[in-house]
Amino acid sequence: MSGERTHRHGSLLPFHVVEAAAGGDSEAINRVLSHYELYIIALSTRRFYDKGGNARYFVDYDMRRRLETDLIVKILRFDVDRAA
Repeated sequence: MSGERTHRHGSLLPFHVVEAAAGGDSEAINRVLSHYELYIIALSTRRFYDKGGNARYFVDYDMRRRLETDLIVKILRFDVDRAA
């Protein structure tokens, strides 16, 4: 590792990316969304049962978009000065 803090799911986002995203930088926002993409997909995966009673899974794209939108809103409201 290059000295960056990590957690069990991989590396943390660099602070400068979070700071840029909070400032409205679209590339940085996309990087944050990309960082959390698999987690958002996991949260928006739904189970249903077919006529035979077999469990099937699918991504609820409406839920996925809502989660992404909520994350963007939180990013833009994030107070970088309080986090530093």
